[in-house]
Amino acid sequence: MTARIFKPARSASQSGSARTKEWVLEYEPASARQVDPLMGWISSNDTNTQLKLEFETKDEAIAYATRNGIAFTVMEPAPHKRLNKSYSDNFKYGRIGMWTH
Repeated sequence: MTARIFKPARSASQSGSARTKEWVLEYEPASARQVDPLMGWISSNDTNTQLKLEFETKDEAIAYATRNGIAFTVMEPAPHKRLNKSYSDNFKYGRIGMWTH
């Protein structure tokens, strides 16, 4: 069983950075999911994929994985550049693109 240690990205409907500061340890799926023939639901025999552990720092997550003998890979977050925008930029003269109501 291998695990991934990563920082989750924010959702598309989220404008702030809530729930993106912690590090998450998730197990990789050991087996493929199968479709239940009667109901059509997707199921798996691997219960470790249901486990998601959250840590405040990357070092805490790595220490937990090494202490419990879990093989892991660390996925570093991509740096994002912040765009400083002003509300008045929507109405400036040299704006690229049409402004509509």
